[in-house]
Amino acid sequence: MQHAIWLYLRFTLSYRDVEELLAERGVEVSYETVRRWVLKFGPAIACNLRRLRPRPSPRWHLDEMVVKIGGRLMYLWRAVGDEGEVLEMLVQRRRDQAAASKLMRKLLKKHGFAPTQVTTNKLRSYGAAFREIGLAARHEQGRRQNNRAEVSHQPVRQRERRMQRFQSPASAQRFVSLHSAVYNTFNLQRHLVSRRTLRTFRAQAMTEWKTVTMAA
Repeated sequence: MQHAIWLYLRFTLSYRDVEELLAERGVEVSYETVRRWVLKFGPAIACNLRRLRPRPSPRWHLDEMVVKIGGRLMYLWRAVGDEGEVLEMLVQRRRDQAAASKLMRKLLKKHGFAPTQVTTNKLRSYGAAFREIGLAARHEQGRRQNNRAEVSHQPVRQRERRMQRFQSPASAQRFVSLHSAVYNTFNLQRHLVSRRTLRTFRAQAMTEWKTVTMAA
């Protein structure tokens, strides 16, 4: 069960793909069973993984992308740290000041501190939201300056295509919440470290995963 959940959340696989991989190892379970395992145990695992994360960087990047859910266009708002850690993902119907304010309030409540710098695109809703909540952080705008957030959308885009789009806002929010916790644990910047250090980081990530899944 632990391995099945890890495969689904760690790699761009469908439930049927996980079923095939488990069958190759001699484990006979249906894709529906894998789906139920992810839904039942995934939230607790993600919560435990977040609890073990150190305090993120105070420099945040915010962005939003369009997603089609149940035939309707919605927005996936994302906040990432300047070191690539996903801080929050929020599915919302609008792309306005209220939506930007909701994202920022969730970030401040979740992490317990205000950022020193926030980088966004040129959407005016961000500036209005920051003034509304009294955020004093330095606000930078510009497409290239926000490449960190733009690039961070790619893993979700890949999963969206693999899943043939999200079926509902609730299921989309649930998935991105689980995916971001696992992504943060296993997102290793392998081009910035030596092979020896990479092996160490991978071992630590797997140890952390096994610890939280046993607790769940």
